[in-house]
Amino acid sequence: MAMLCFFTDFGATGPYVGQLHAAAEAVAPGLARVDLQHDAPAFRPKPAAYLLAALAPALPRDAALCAVVDPGVGTGRRALMLEADGRKLVGPDNGLLAIVAKRATRTAWREIVWVPPRLSASFHGRDLFAPAAARWAAGDPLESRPLDGPAPVGLDWPDDLAEIVYVDAYGNCMTGLRAERAHLDFARRRTFAEAGAGELFWYENSAGLAEIAVNQGSAAEALGLGVGAPVDG
Repeated sequence: MAMLCFFTDFGATGPYVGQLHAAAEAVAPGLARVDLQHDAPAFRPKPAAYLLAALAPALPRDAALCAVVDPGVGTGRRALMLEADGRKLVGPDNGLLAIVAKRATRTAWREIVWVPPRLSASFHGRDLFAPAAARWAAGDPLESRPLDGPAPVGLDWPDDLAEIVYVDAYGNCMTGLRAERAHLDFARRRTFAEAGAGELFWYENSAGLAEIAVNQGSAAEALGLGVGAPVDG
């Protein structure tokens, strides 16, 4: 069965995520849907792009993904479709999809030209991207055209980002560096149990990123780190 995943900065509370699901259900009833993440870095497509690229490989090869971190909603930025190694991604042309594309073996970009019956100026996640991704996931042809004009935003960004891209509820700080490429100025541990209580360290997290942590504490508080803070890669 086809799967549609959502990755946004909308937050888990409030009315927005439910409306995404309702919009997808309206055009593709019964489609399996998964909330991958709704607390991506708010208004920050660049760090969100590295987080998305770390999470995407765990999805089934034929999964579809509606990705929305879109501070330019309502402007002239393009709405894109990206097929990357079989996965189908839909999102704004602001770099959010770029790192997934850079790390893929096979890619194909298209621009969405479908105009939904209802298109608000401020909620393209509900009105455009969710139904577009659901239609694509369900095999319903989606009105699109080959990408013309400038290359998608973000394809010139570095392969890895030496910045914090996400801080979780524990205060652990994920970097945009894949662990095999990281050289951080902290002790490296394989597990939290290898670190003493209160010890600051870094480790390879479950998504393959270098993550800075404090055993039984908050690295964000200890170091004053937040999304966008540079790290010594």
